[in-house]
Amino acid sequence: MVILEHIQKIFYRNTPNENRVLNDLSLEVSDGDFITVIGSNGAGKSTLLNIIAGVYFPDSGKIYLDGKDITNLPEFKRAAFIGRVFQDPMLGTAPSMTIEENLSIAYARPNNMMLRRGLDAQRRNIFKEYLENINLGLENRLSTKVKLLSGGQRQVLTLIMATMKKPKLLLLDEHTAALDPKTAVLVNSLTEEIVQKNKLTTIMVTHNLEHAIKMGNRLIMMHNGQIVLDISGEEKASMTIPRLLSKFEQVQGEKFAEDRIMLA
Repeated sequence: MVILEHIQKIFYRNTPNENRVLNDLSLEVSDGDFITVIGSNGAGKSTLLNIIAGVYFPDSGKIYLDGKDITNLPEFKRAAFIGRVFQDPMLGTAPSMTIEENLSIAYARPNNMMLRRGLDAQRRNIFKEYLENINLGLENRLSTKVKLLSGGQRQVLTLIMATMKKPKLLLLDEHTAALDPKTAVLVNSLTEEIVQKNKLTTIMVTHNLEHAIKMGNRLIMMHNGQIVLDISGEEKASMTIPRLLSKFEQVQGEKFAEDRIMLA
């Protein structure tokens, strides 16, 4: 379980540009939860993921993972048990290394095994099995440098790298936003398959309301650094985009306006 208690994060404190990005935010994530997160630009969605991942430390508040206080644990130590996929397909892989070398790095975590040990025939067979299920032909390109892959292929590789050792928590930061629609469908389908198969606790930020409603078991809407809607169960299963927007308007007393949000 992941617990965030009264998280505050302020950028440019005590300046004319002071920005309270997270404002007394509290959240409990149960084991196996697949939470989709939506919100207007500047709502604090990516900052929330960065706080959980250890990129930023909160100005106040606490973060717990399985009962352990990780509030001040640095990012590189959290990376041993938190997987993450970014919006930019260029992030999350080493472009000058081959597919199998990238997979070996991911496979070595969290035990920090030597890279060379990850390149034997047994490991190659394991990597091929992972890739064969995707039907992109990457299992036949293990020696190809990652920089030669398309954006979609790189994002698929990053997703596999982030999940192959079954992290305690998976963070997805608009990981299909930069992909063409066809590839985005593939990556979303693969995401659901991996999460369900491995029962991964997942938090996915998305700009697509349809994806937010259809994917996961719980939907959170953020606004001005706070969680304003938390929908799950039958309510989420029967949710529609018009109903979601209407619910936001009822709670906040204003219309949801954001150009980057995709309504379908």
